[in-house]
Amino acid sequence: MFSSQFPTTDVERSLSPARYIIGIDEVGRGAIAGPVAVGAFVLDLQTLDESKVPAKLQDSKLMTERNREAVFSELSTWQPGYAVGFIEAEQIDLNGIVWCLAQAAVKALEQLNENPTIRQAIADGQVHLLLDGTHNWLDSVVSRIPVTVRAKADRDCVAVAAAACLAKVTRDRHMVHLAESYPEYLLEGHKGYASAAHIEAVRRLGPSEVHRVSWLTKILSGE
Repeated sequence: MFSSQFPTTDVERSLSPARYIIGIDEVGRGAIAGPVAVGAFVLDLQTLDESKVPAKLQDSKLMTERNREAVFSELSTWQPGYAVGFIEAEQIDLNGIVWCLAQAAVKALEQLNENPTIRQAIADGQVHLLLDGTHNWLDSVVSRIPVTVRAKADRDCVAVAAAACLAKVTRDRHMVHLAESYPEYLLEGHKGYASAAHIEAVRRLGPSEVHRVSWLTKILSGE
C-alpha cells in the first residue's frame, strides 16, 4: 500500500517548552498470538534537523516490510534513544490488553530512563509524551510526565511514526523467532494476526503457549 502522507514535526514543536518529545505507539494489539509491543522514540527538538528525517518514514501500516527494515536502521542511530517493551500473551490473558499496553510502555520508558541525559531531562521537566490514539492508556502508570494524546499521530507525527516503525520491526522479528519453535502456525508470515491460515492452524492444532487463549473463543467454536 502506498500513501503520499508523510509525518512532520509540527505537532512535536507545538509541545514546547519541552525539549524532548517521546513518541509512543503500540503494535500487536489486535493479534491473537505473540506479545503486544510498545515503542518509545525520543526526538530532541533542540538539535533536530528536519532534513535528516528518514525519507521513507510513514505510518508503519502503510510501509512495505523492506522499507520498514531500512527505516529501522536509520532510526536506531538518528536520535538520542528508543526502546520497545513487550508483554507476552499469558499476561494479556490474565490482565487484559489495556493493562498490558501500560506495562509494555513502562518497560520501554524504564529502558529510556537508563540514559542519563533522558533521566535528567525528565527530572527537569523537559520531556513530553506524545501518544497515538484517542485514549490515554498511560494515565495509570505515568504521572510525572505530561502526555498528549492525538488520533492518527502515527501518520502525522515523526516521533510517533518512528516509535511505531521500531516497535513493528522489533515485534515482527520476535514473531519470526517464535516461528522456529512453533512452525505449524506459520507465525513468520502473519506475525500472530488472525489470517485464514492462522485460524485454520489453531482449529486443527489448538492454541500454543504463545496464543492469547481468551481471544480464541469464537475461532475454536468454529464461528
